[in-house]
Amino acid sequence: MNHVPVLLRKILVVATALAALVVPEDCAAGAPDPVRPNLLLILADDLGFGDVGCQGATDLRTPHLDQLAAEGMRFANFYANCTVCSPTRAALMTGRYPDLVGVPGVIRTHADDSWGWLAPGAVLLPQVLKPAGYHSALVGKWHLGLESPNLPNARGFDHFHGFLGDMMDDYNTHLRHGRNYLRLDSEVVEAQGHATDVFTDWAIEYLRDRSDQSEPFFLYLAYNAPHTPIQPRPDWLARVQAREPELDPGRARLVALIEHLDDGIGRVLAALEENGQAGRTLVLFTSDNGGQLSVGANNGRWRGGKQDLYEGGLRVPMIARWPGRIAPGSESPVMALTMDLFATCAEAAGTAVPGEIEGVSLIPILLGGGSGLPSRDFVWMRREGNPRYQGRDYFALRRGDWKLVQNTPFEPWQLFNLVEDPGEERDRAAAEAGVRWDLTRILMRHIQRAGTVPWQPPAPGGTGDQE
Repeated sequence: MNHVPVLLRKILVVATALAALVVPEDCAAGAPDPVRPNLLLILADDLGFGDVGCQGATDLRTPHLDQLAAEGMRFANFYANCTVCSPTRAALMTGRYPDLVGVPGVIRTHADDSWGWLAPGAVLLPQVLKPAGYHSALVGKWHLGLESPNLPNARGFDHFHGFLGDMMDDYNTHLRHGRNYLRLDSEVVEAQGHATDVFTDWAIEYLRDRSDQSEPFFLYLAYNAPHTPIQPRPDWLARVQAREPELDPGRARLVALIEHLDDGIGRVLAALEENGQAGRTLVLFTSDNGGQLSVGANNGRWRGGKQDLYEGGLRVPMIARWPGRIAPGSESPVMALTMDLFATCAEAAGTAVPGEIEGVSLIPILLGGGSGLPSRDFVWMRREGNPRYQGRDYFALRRGDWKLVQNTPFEPWQLFNLVEDPGEERDRAAAEAGVRWDLTRILMRHIQRAGTVPWQPPAPGGTGDQE
């Protein structure tokens, strides 16, 4: 018996030594997983802040997104980088403010109505993940260029199965302006069925192809739902109308489109489980901007919607799940932006980010090791044509509790205290002229930086060099 304590001490010493060999230093609490996780980034198109069950919706059902939130973390104060598609996608892919990479507005088919050109020198997320051994795929909507050099495979993706354009004129024909923008890498392809089903099927095919591969994957799954046209599958619409017979017909169509989207996301998550990939996959879900009010979107308690720089146009759902790393059922009040997901994915993968990005990693928040992020200003802008904007810019800036807003290029600045007035109902610009001017000066510095970045393709014979 006298030898037992000595024996126990020897066992403890050996166990400690083995643990040091087996558990790397970076596996401490709050550090990314030493086994590089797969990355699944799901982006909805025009999904409003309040159009998810776990965000308070009462007239729609999103069981799969609700379950994702129950198994992970939901962000209560997450912002899109812009109030429309292309700029937010540019921010997501580069970790930068969109106008600093040449995408201040929507990229479109016709040159006279296209307001961005992705900077050739911008480093995209798949390029950052490549040195860490990731195979990167984009399934779904690209919307950052219709021709070389701004095509997905030329900008770092190993696999592209999706749609190049800004929107589809019909969810079943998949055409835009009579053109087929569906591609498998560089090959023009056709597809049968509703676009939500097509993208879901293509994502599941990719996951199955990667199920027996040793290298981790990054799958960027970008649905075009629930963007207009609000064209749900008839069986989903019938289901909603039977359950909610008093629902406004327009709202019922949008609800059906969203519920079908949720079902597709559920099928993708189920494929992860079936393939044995779910346990080592960080899943991120968000939307590119707020919902479109004219088609019945619900942006929660926030003012405005898509195209507006009020909170309803910018606040979006954001959910993260990482089994064994993110506490189930958690919620974060931290304010963050779409561009932060770039640095988040890079840190999770254990790879370095480019020298200059504005986004910051959310890993400390996700893993519970941090209570906040560095104090910073949030800037939003958009450049747009059509009679409402006439090719000019409009802006918003948030610093702390204060938000400066110009919601069209032709109106005076408005100033709101979002803590006292979250609905942006009481303009304080006249009463707080000093605050207004301080925020205006910050915004002017950003405009000066962005002014050095070209946002149109170079003229024939030009180099097109950009930062």
